[in-house]
Amino acid sequence: MPVTKSDLIERLSEALKLPKGKAEAVVNVMFDSMIAALERGERIEIRGFGSFEVRSYKAYEGRNPRTGEPVHVKPKRLPFFKVGKELRERVNAGTGTVEGPDPDDPDDADDHDDGPDDDADDSNGTD
Repeated sequence: MPVTKSDLIERLSEALKLPKGKAEAVVNVMFDSMIAALERGERIEIRGFGSFEVRSYKAYEGRNPRTGEPVHVKPKRLPFFKVGKELRERVNAGTGTVEGPDPDDPDDADDHDDGPDDDADDSNGTD
């Protein structure tokens, strides 16, 4: 389940014993400051967490996936997040599970798709 802005406000309020209104103001000031910095093209670095920057992309000719017709894509600027080393290490060492079969778990050994004959025992009649 995702952590929402409301969850952050609630946690800040509880941790610092602040009224929810003040906690909300703190969270809003932080996000507004980050947004303003990115709008000005500034880079945001939070040691141990990561960095935010704006990347510019040139215009190009794309294709409509339904019709295959060429479509002009305008140049754009998009925020980009690069995870910091400490956060990456903490996430990888955390208790969260990585999706996919575990090669060290014998019960997960046959959880991959070998092809059409892999589902030979499925009797859904859609073959």
